Amino acid sequence: MAMSNRLRKLRARYGMMQEELARAIGVMRQTIIAIENGSISPLLRLAFKLAKVFNARIEDVFNDHHDS
Repeated sequence: MAMSNRLRKLRARYGMMQEELARAIGVMRQTIIAIENGSISPLLRLAFKLAKVFNARIEDVFNDHHDS
């Protein structure tokens, strides 16, 4: 089971579309969709990239319980 995340909320706060975020971290838009939906959990390297885009800590983006 994938970890829950706050990715969708962070994108909205930053006014960022899925495609923009995907380009910023070097993945396909489908990857962002899958992460947001909880279908997959990103590898650590990708999680760091996502956190950096939002100037956040990994634990501010991802958590191991479902309170996103």
